[in-house]
Amino acid sequence: MPDTQLLASLETDIETCTRLTELLEQEFVALNERRLDELQALLADKQPLLESLAQHASQRSQILLEQGQSADADGFAALASQSPLRERLQDAHQRLHGLMEKCQTANLRNGRLIRTNQVSIGKALNIIRGSDGPALYDSSGSTAYKGMQRSFTRA
Repeated sequence: MPDTQLLASLETDIETCTRLTELLEQEFVALNERRLDELQALLADKQPLLESLAQHASQRSQILLEQGQSADADGFAALASQSPLRERLQDAHQRLHGLMEKCQTANLRNGRLIRTNQVSIGKALNIIRGSDGPALYDSSGSTAYKGMQRSFTRA
């Protein structure tokens, strides 16, 4: 019985991770095109998926512990090796692991893009504000001093 519960949980999470991967790809496009409304909607769509993944991982860990196994890949392998569903369990486990790595890679890529955009916007705002920006040329061709307050029209 625990092996069927594990398999069902894995298969559900495979579907969830597939959907999460799609959302992360949409998020990347929205980040590149700076579509904030779409980003907010994607975040709202991602949140329940992440909660579901965490809940199922906790349930799988609990099943493994109840069966006297460690709550890790070794414990899963030991339980699966004793099951008539061994091949299906191992296949589902590998597919889920691969999808989770794909999600993590996409999430890290999106995070880097967010940080790059934040830095770029921060620098642009500093130029507009005239604060702590790099030395810029003024209308006479000389560089303005750092920290010198300049109006937006002279930035």
